[in-house]
Amino acid sequence: MEDAVMDEVKLGEILGPVGTDEEARREHRVRADFWRTAKRAARHVPFMDEVVAAYFAALDKRTPTRVRGTLLAALAYFVMPLDMIPDFGFGFGFTDDLAVLTAAITAIRGHIRPAHRKAAREALADDTR
Repeated sequence: MEDAVMDEVKLGEILGPVGTDEEARREHRVRADFWRTAKRAARHVPFMDEVVAAYFAALDKRTPTRVRGTLLAALAYFVMPLDMIPDFGFGFGFTDDLAVLTAAITAIRGHIRPAHRKAAREALADDTR
């Protein structure tokens, strides 16, 4: 279980700033894979409403660039099929994803606006996604 715990160095590497090309790749990956991953993870992530609100904040051009970068990094890690702990392994595969998402959302919580949370509630209520 030691591997399931993310240390500050790994979190810093994942959430740290990157160039514009990498940020664009992350945004593309998040847009392409977020909803599929969110559906699969919904019963394992106790704060999925905040994750979805973070998704909407990350895609909002009015969100500050640094904040968007942090969120896109965390969400890109979340949607990656292969990460530190495979998401389908042994019932705790989302542990590392939760650590990354928690760190990112905690760091930027003030930038997730009521409109992002409203969009998240509506999206989660919509069964067609």
